[in-house]
Amino acid sequence: MKTLKFKTTIKCGGCIATVTPHLDAMAGLEEWSVDTNVADKILTTTVDNENLKDEIVETLKKAGFQAESI
Repeated sequence: MKTLKFKTTIKCGGCIATVTPHLDAMAGLEEWSVDTNVADKILTTTVDNENLKDEIVETLKKAGFQAESI
């Protein structure tokens, strides 16, 4: 398992509710959480394949949010 972190534009619980079905549907994404208490709104993911970075960014983009790997 690998941990990947992303700076996002996910700001609140409503935003998290919007992205939940998108992220939950991703194959290979085992766990995820967003810390909305920090300025960069960090998404922390546990994945079985580090190659999911781009797919996570694209999935969030489709849900209406920006993300960049950190």
